[in-house]
Amino acid sequence: MRIFRSSVHTMHAPPHEFYDGALIPPYESVERAVIIDAALEAAGYRDCSPIEPVTRAMLERIHSAEYLDYLATIYPAWCAAGGAVEAVLPSTLAVRWMDRRSTNPLALAGYYAFDLSAPIVDGTWTASLDAASMAASAAQAARAGTMVSYARCRPPGHHAGSDMCGGYCYINNAALAADILSQQGHVAVLDIDIHHGNGTQQIFATRADVLFVSLHGHPDVCYPYFMGFADEHGSGAGLGTTLNIPLAFGCDDTTYLRHIEHALAAIRAHGSTALVLSAGFDTYGGDPLGGFALTRACYIEIGIRCRQLGIPVVVIQEGGYAIEALGDNVVALLDGLTGQVR
Repeated sequence: MRIFRSSVHTMHAPPHEFYDGALIPPYESVERAVIIDAALEAAGYRDCSPIEPVTRAMLERIHSAEYLDYLATIYPAWCAAGGAVEAVLPSTLAVRWMDRRSTNPLALAGYYAFDLSAPIVDGTWTASLDAASMAASAAQAARAGTMVSYARCRPPGHHAGSDMCGGYCYINNAALAADILSQQGHVAVLDIDIHHGNGTQQIFATRADVLFVSLHGHPDVCYPYFMGFADEHGSGAGLGTTLNIPLAFGCDDTTYLRHIEHALAAIRAHGSTALVLSAGFDTYGGDPLGGFALTRACYIEIGIRCRQLGIPVVVIQEGGYAIEALGDNVVALLDGLTGQVR
């Protein structure tokens, strides 16, 4: 197994986010990655493979050039325009019929964001590029024959669309990995975060070569609310390559694993030659941003069942905010994928 991680993520440390009417310390924190790294070391997963820098050409296959330019330049432009130095966090969002692009940095922040949980600080772009580089390197390792690769990406990425950030996400790491793998055959993205991977779905909605499958909290009650319904199937050439499996809060191991079988059957039917696993652990019972009741044993079983597909698996770190259990849950998934018995 190859593991891709670094300390560059510490450059992204927003002081706050706006959540359900309150300005609070962000749940997506530096501590998350530190705890995962410590758990990997303790479990014997000590690999730290070289990370090759992602190229602009790779990024422009999934994100618009204008959006990438925005991410790269917005923090100093925002500050120069009089925005708060603590973080780029818009006060007005471009929505529905009010969506003309402005050149004012204070307005651009609301044009390229769909919520207030993706604050941008001075190091966000550098950290996001590093996370994307991990994902790209893990995908390249899979193309070279590695059966399990883990990219400990931070910030996460599955909420980032082709030209929009939100939900702690800026560059869509899973979509990047899937696009790289798609150059050798059909690919599936299986998103197991409790929050629907709206960005990944949007990026691949019209593509037939990438299957997007997501198990998540029902959007009637679970963020991001406005996508992830079961009747969304893709469009154009991609019609039939989106499979959403929304689940009720309180979902336990038995129910979840039953639906995982549905997802894996779709992946087999698609003829996918590689799997990108958007691995969020906010499905764990007691996660502060969750609502499911999965246990550590469930993550082992998910890993086992994905391994039984017999195709390379690239694991991309997404959510998971029960800090005390996050590292152990990551290890559990990797144990299942690699056949490790403890």
